[in-house]
Amino acid sequence: MDNVPTLLNKVKQCALAEEIPTLSDLLTIGDVPLADLVRAAHEVTAAKASSVFNFCAIVNAKSGRCTENCHWCAQSRHFEGQCGIYPLLEDEKILQAAFAAQKNGATRFSLVTSGRKLSRREVREAAEIVKKLKSETTLEICISAGLLTKEEFDLLAQAGVCRCHCNLEASENFFPKVCTSHTTADKLKTIHAARMAGLEVCSGGIIGMGESRKDRIELALTLRKLEIPSIPINILEPIKGTPLEHMEPISEEEIIRTVALFRLVNPKAYLRFAGGRRRLSDTATQLALKAGINSAIAGDMLTTKGSAIEKDKFLVQKCGYLLEPLT
Repeated sequence: MDNVPTLLNKVKQCALAEEIPTLSDLLTIGDVPLADLVRAAHEVTAAKASSVFNFCAIVNAKSGRCTENCHWCAQSRHFEGQCGIYPLLEDEKILQAAFAAQKNGATRFSLVTSGRKLSRREVREAAEIVKKLKSETTLEICISAGLLTKEEFDLLAQAGVCRCHCNLEASENFFPKVCTSHTTADKLKTIHAARMAGLEVCSGGIIGMGESRKDRIELALTLRKLEIPSIPINILEPIKGTPLEHMEPISEEEIIRTVALFRLVNPKAYLRFAGGRRRLSDTATQLALKAGINSAIAGDMLTTKGSAIEKDKFLVQKCGYLLEPLT
């Protein structure tokens, strides 16, 4: 272990040069003292990532009765998790959510829908909603609507969508343990289709589902190879009625280590705190911010509560980030 500090510096220098570290090196440095790992990741964050913190917001635009069997999700019809059930929301309700998000400091707003994918009719309806959002707000509009095709993304891009959200959720090896109704290959096909339509891509995962640290590093490496610019990091919140309801919570230290390793792998990306972070102490949140978190989803998530935006802003500025100006 005498050479581990030297190896940590090697990985840091690799990140600063925007080169991709090896899985072996990342596994070896994963157990260095937390302060040393955070310090290395912070140096990379300061040198390579944006210092302007980005807040986005989401609306649960279609909820429940999902055909997919994602083990973490209350919206799957295969399990007994409790959630609202409704079709695609009418445009006025979505506009109200967007106005509130913009007022609270969000600059991005995403329509998130349940199900394997929106139908062709729903894609057309979503496109009309996006046109209204673009005409009545200054928000950048994102879409998380399942396994859409290039033609469907084309229609949404023409309406004003700028980014597709499609989480890989976990490493390719681990994903079949928590979902069998679709595959990592299906998600990669969706990401390719979105890019072919000219959209940016937001893709990350959920930690704390029983995966190993190696699985988390493999996910980080896959996202780097895909050159994903925005990487949501969700922390599992076990939901009653889902297969993961009794999962032991991942520790705060392991969450911070994960953030640091993701930053060392993805030096320029926005690492975006998403679901589950409300259970973190202020101390752990600040360490995660120092280690590389430079964006977040503000407000409530899909079927769980989020964090208060004003508290988020306070901690973000306390850690040295600038707030994104509203246009």
